Amino acid sequence: MNCVHASRSGDIAILTLDNPPVNGFGLQQRRQVVEAMDAAAADPGVVGIVVTGASGLFSGGADIREFGKPEAIASPHLLDLIAIAEACAKPVVAAINGTCVGGGLEFALGCHARVAARQALVGLPEVKLGLIPGAGGTQRLPRAVGLERALRMIVSGDPVQASTLADTALFDAVVDDDVVDAAARVARALAGGGRPLPRLREAVVEGAQAEALLASARAAAAGAFAHEPARLRAVEAVAASLGDFAQGMQRESETFFLLMATPQSQALRHAFLAQRAAGHVADLPRGTPTRAIARVGVVGAGTMGGGISMNFLNAGIPVVLVEAQQQALERGVATIARNYEQSARKGRLDPAQVQQRMALLEPTLDFGRLGDCDLVVEAVFEDMEVKRAVFERLDATARPGAILASNTSTLDVDAIAACTSRPQDVLGMHFFSPANVMKLLEVVRGEATAPDVLATVMQLSRRIGKTAVVARVCDGFIGNRMIEHYGRMATSLVEEGASPQQVDRALQDWGMAMGPFRMGDLAGNDIGWAIRKRRYVQRPEMVYSRLADRLCEQGRFGQKTGKGWYRYEGGDRQPIPDPEVDRLVEAYRREIGVTPRRIDDVEIVERCIYALVNEGARLLEEGIAQRASDIDVVYLSGYGFPAWRGGPMAYADQVGLYMVARRMRQFAAQPAGDAAFWEPAPLLARLAGQGGSFHRA
Repeated sequence: MNCVHASRSGDIAILTLDNPPVNGFGLQQRRQVVEAMDAAAADPGVVGIVVTGASGLFSGGADIREFGKPEAIASPHLLDLIAIAEACAKPVVAAINGTCVGGGLEFALGCHARVAARQALVGLPEVKLGLIPGAGGTQRLPRAVGLERALRMIVSGDPVQASTLADTALFDAVVDDDVVDAAARVARALAGGGRPLPRLREAVVEGAQAEALLASARAAAAGAFAHEPARLRAVEAVAASLGDFAQGMQRESETFFLLMATPQSQALRHAFLAQRAAGHVADLPRGTPTRAIARVGVVGAGTMGGGISMNFLNAGIPVVLVEAQQQALERGVATIARNYEQSARKGRLDPAQVQQRMALLEPTLDFGRLGDCDLVVEAVFEDMEVKRAVFERLDATARPGAILASNTSTLDVDAIAACTSRPQDVLGMHFFSPANVMKLLEVVRGEATAPDVLATVMQLSRRIGKTAVVARVCDGFIGNRMIEHYGRMATSLVEEGASPQQVDRALQDWGMAMGPFRMGDLAGNDIGWAIRKRRYVQRPEMVYSRLADRLCEQGRFGQKTGKGWYRYEGGDRQPIPDPEVDRLVEAYRREIGVTPRRIDDVEIVERCIYALVNEGARLLEEGIAQRASDIDVVYLSGYGFPAWRGGPMAYADQVGLYMVARRMRQFAAQPAGDAAFWEPAPLLARLAGQGGSFHRA
């Protein structure tokens, strides 16, 4: 495959990187760049070389398809490529026409000059993979933009627009017109300047206030990212740029390879690859056609319906929002407007953008207005009969070929589809609350869902900025089916002797964004209560503590009622331990004859996390989830699982499935142990016995 296209513009050689999807510097492209630069350097008709990218971007850095393979470090590696460009006797100019991050920016820093389009994004995001830049980024960027800006960019990993760095030595020009033409002009000027070609390695980092800047950066990294060593290591690597360049490069290289071996980096790299893998449906043929989505309908203007509507409005897609009652409709529209106004006050939107998005919204009481929509998402109360009634109306109203989606979080999508004459057009689109904020979208594939319907919704999810994971039909799909067992275990721990605060604190200290009891209060404890009531009838063999039921019987539904597992004052979301809950717990223990015991934090974490893992193994074996990494993506994107642990299935692999299964059997043998609950799922037991892992199953 030709990954580099060489052309001429008079006396300038133009090298265009073309390695979809992100022009990653894979081995083949690295070799072709070296060959093309050598050819241009040897051509007497060429006075300068311009390197740019195809498809509206410069380079996304490393080729992720080579991660973990010998090609990733094979010669010529990126350091070779940069050294060749830097040593070239003819000026090499990077024409940054679009996104330029990671190794792409490191290559550009090694060129003699850089010209960027004003809106191009540049950055070094390696810390988000638990690494630091490994090809000179920590040494050359401070020499280009100064210590303070370099620290901010490298330690955060966030890209910035080229226009914000136009006043630095990073760019020789930031332009609105043709970036390649502008780069060619810079190359000619350098070639005819009669001076040595500029090299960032020879620049000096301004040392004024360096110690204060570094101290502040160290404190911020240690405080906000205590579990991610790459952030603090990045500060130290950047600090080395104040001295000798060669010594700084050695420090960067040593740090890079040290971090590469850490479990945090392995987990973060797994999460990165897992998110990209989630978009690929194994049995969906490449090139499956998709349906055009130009107009979307949403049924229900409540919290979920309003949030769902905002996703489409944000992407410039008109939305018909239908409600049954005028008051509910007005309340829903007012909430959407208020959310946009808050974003404008925070500077995330300007007033014109708010008006544009609200203008795309058509609120109505007329169900018939859904007739010309290409996709209709139902977001009504989580009750099968209510949803079936909506879909019967949609079947009679929606145009032929329209996709009908349910936002159900637990119900049978096949049963919903069966009440229509077009089950092939029906699937689940389970948004997570708040729907306009949370990235996760579970796409629930029904038995009859047509391939083009699935392909369309997966494509649409990217358009609206969601991370989509495909699930087959079961009660709770992937996320909620697993979280139910996590919650069961958390409540059992309190029944046996822990406090809700201890359980929450142990899991939050381990890395979860929120403990299970705080999460229950936020979501509404009545939701779990309704699910349990169904379980008592449908699955009488499942063992549940009735402690959470006692809580709900007292109307303690969480933040919305001002009291749940905690109490809340004046609309504040801060949880306050409540002695009433302590008394309720003590009374329940007496009622069931339990003498509380001391439970340490390690047991709390293991029981809750391994409960997730065991149910995840069942989902894999049943084919509900396509792959273990999809389960990880669900928990990383939707449930606050720490990215630096990689997701529940990746974490279990890291611990070792043999050790996970062994610990589960120990829990089963405890006096209060639930032997059926802790029986390792067949897939987990088999892999543990074989010395295998979920991600190699």
